[in-house]
Formats: sequence, C-alpha cells, structure tokens
Amino acid sequence: MNSLRFTAESSANGMRERDFTVGEVPGVLWSPASGAAGRAPLVLMGHGGGAHKKHAAMLGRAHRLVTGGGFHVAVIDAPGHGGRPRTAQDEQDIAELREAQAAGEPEGPVVVRYNARLAELAVPEWQATLDALQELPEIGADSPVGYAGIAMGTAIGVPLVAAEPRITAAVFGLMWPDALIGAAKRITVPVEFAMQWDDERIPREAGLALFDAFASKEKTLHANAGKHFDFPRFEADSAVRFFARHLGGAAASPA
Repeated sequence: MNSLRFTAESSANGMRERDFTVGEVPGVLWSPASGAAGRAPLVLMGHGGGAHKKHAAMLGRAHRLVTGGGFHVAVIDAPGHGGRPRTAQDEQDIAELREAQAAGEPEGPVVVRYNARLAELAVPEWQATLDALQELPEIGADSPVGYAGIAMGTAIGVPLVAAEPRITAAVFGLMWPDALIGAAKRITVPVEFAMQWDDERIPREAGLALFDAFASKEKTLHANAGKHFDFPRFEADSAVRFFARHLGGAAASPA
C-alpha cells in the first residue's frame, strides 16, 4: 500500500497547506491553520478539465470549506493534469477536442470518452489517497468523508462515489450523463447537483437526466440561469452548508 509523504507546508488566510504524494500521485491537503478543529470531516475535491490541484477555483472552494466549515480538504492532480505528465493518448484526446471546438462540432462525445478513460485511472488513485489520509491522526478512519467536483470533477467523482462506501455525501454538476448513468444509479448518499439552465455545451435535458439517475432519497437540484461558464460562486457557499448538514462541522456560512 502506498503511504502518504508530505513534501511542503505553509499557512495563509486561515489555512494550513500541505503538499503530499501518494505513490506517484501529487496532492494537497488544506486544514484549519489554528489546528483547533482536531479530528474533523474530510472533503475530497475533484478539479476540472485542464486545471490542477491548486487551481484558483480549488483554492477558493477549499478556503470556504476550511474556514467556513472547519473541514480538511484534499485534492489530487488527475491523470495528465497538473504535475503529472500527459500520455500520447492524452495528447490525442485533447487534439480531438480542440478540433471539434474549432469546427463548431459537438464536443460532448470527445469529452465524455476522454473523461471516462481518466476516471478508470483516477478512481483507484483516489481510494489509495483516502486510505493514506485516514491514517493521519487529525482525520482518522472514522471521520465522515464527502466529495465535491464540478465538470471533470463530476466525471471522476460519480464513479468514485458509486464505488466508495466511505463517502457519505457528494456535490456534483456540469457534466454530460452518457458515461455516468449506471454509476449514478448506484449512488444513494445525499447529493447536491448544480447545472446551468442555459448551458451552451451541455443540453438542459442532459443535466436533468443525470440528476434524475441518482438513486439518493435526498438529492437537491440547483438550476442557475446562465451559460456554462456563468457558474455562480455562491454554489461554493451552498456546498459548505450541505457538507455541514451531512458530515458535521461548523454550520456558519462563510463571509
């Protein structure tokens, strides 16, 4: 089993940031800087396509979860992203995506295929990372675990949550349903799902189909007006409240 090795540490804006590796997979763990939270719930976050573990969106969402909810937050680089080299297959998939975009053709089929391949690699990596994180005294094997991921973070997160019983609440959104329906039907934990009502990339019917597929008795749909990249920042605050309800932790809304 791969162990977790910390490689760097810093603190700023109320957060303690620790870079780590699990095997060859790089990641980052954010925690309350004061250490007052002690053993607290853990939220795993999946980044979007073309991004990485410390992308501004990840840092912003982590700050809300850590300072607003008292959670520990972990992100790993997806295969071919961040500090991980791209394979020849990655380069081919990305080239096909750029060609579709340049030609004005639907990009969904390319993205779905590419992300499904990455999910097959990333799910066991996330499970190994969770194994290692739960060995830390400030997390432990009995602390609640949630998952949050939008776009590619959903493409990887849905099969992960379907396969991993330790994850007991999840936030998803902005992804085509094509490769995810089967896994979504196996998910029964509480789900918060966000979509853009006027999304020019993912048809409204596609977003609704994925939401409908979750077998969760408690699931909430957040449909926001606007196009794909108009995804509102306040959804990050909603995720803090969602995880506070289902994992514990501070219930106060972040400023």
